[in-house]
Amino acid sequence: MDVGDHAAGTGHVPVMLGRVLELLGPALEAAGPSRAPVYLDATLGLGGHAEAVLEAHPRALLIGLDRDTTALERSARRLERFGDRVRLEHAVYDELPGVLERAGLPTVDAALFDLGVSSPQLDEADRGFAYSYDAPLDMRMDRSQRLTAAEVVNEYPPAELARILREYGEERFAQRIASAIVRERERAPLDSTRRLADLVRTSIPAATRRTGGNPAKRTFQALRIEVNGELDILRRALPAALGALPVGGRIVVLSYHSLEDRIVKRVLAAEAADTTPPGLPVALPEHRPRFRLLTRGAEPASAEETTTNPRAESVRLRAAERLREAS
Repeated sequence: MDVGDHAAGTGHVPVMLGRVLELLGPALEAAGPSRAPVYLDATLGLGGHAEAVLEAHPRALLIGLDRDTTALERSARRLERFGDRVRLEHAVYDELPGVLERAGLPTVDAALFDLGVSSPQLDEADRGFAYSYDAPLDMRMDRSQRLTAAEVVNEYPPAELARILREYGEERFAQRIASAIVRERERAPLDSTRRLADLVRTSIPAATRRTGGNPAKRTFQALRIEVNGELDILRRALPAALGALPVGGRIVVLSYHSLEDRIVKRVLAAEAADTTPPGLPVALPEHRPRFRLLTRGAEPASAEETTTNPRAESVRLRAAERLREAS
């Protein structure tokens, strides 16, 4: 779930829950009576989607991953009543092959990726994800890792800072902001979210500050992506998850900004393409699409949901189903 203009106290509401259940349900039902269907929640968070899937499919087993130990502890309590149907792992989702190997599961029937920042990370001010709180510049999803946002802003070279803001935040004033950060850190290390947010605001033109929400939003997104390696991990994780699906298996991905959605779109489109060389009179079986897309483009949340759950405002959902095994 991605950072937006977060309002404390909204509570945790799983995004597009009904649509996720609708799309993943057929794959879980198709597993047959001989074995329990397996549901992979690659970004467990507080376990809202997982709880709903386990309730809707009483035979299903859950493999739940999260790099955030706080989220895992909370979801473990929430899902305790499901007993041995639940297996939770402290892992990043690109570690999926190793997780499945340890679990003795060659495949999963359904998989969900709910990308971005989770509710616990937003709701705990001291995590440093939200520009609406004053907190240490941290932004680590996994607090056991070394790299923090403070290290990025205080130690990265100016050109690298500008690149991160431009590429990961799609910030058109990246160079101005990076230069301001460098000047400020020469006086004293930048160590708080409020100082950084104020610095960003004063670094961009006044006319720009009056539109488009909090001007620090793009900078905070860029730093968070860099600290957590989100895009590189996603590029590795999606093919691994698709490779773990059997014929009839389904995947749903919820993205919260264009950089994530672009990666998801590209990976799913490649899997859904017929790669028969042009000019041949018939499609070659080994070049037929391995997946079919289950959505027309990226689906947004309904107006009703975005009204009741502001965190759903930027979501884009894509889904696919495996048609055949890889050649």
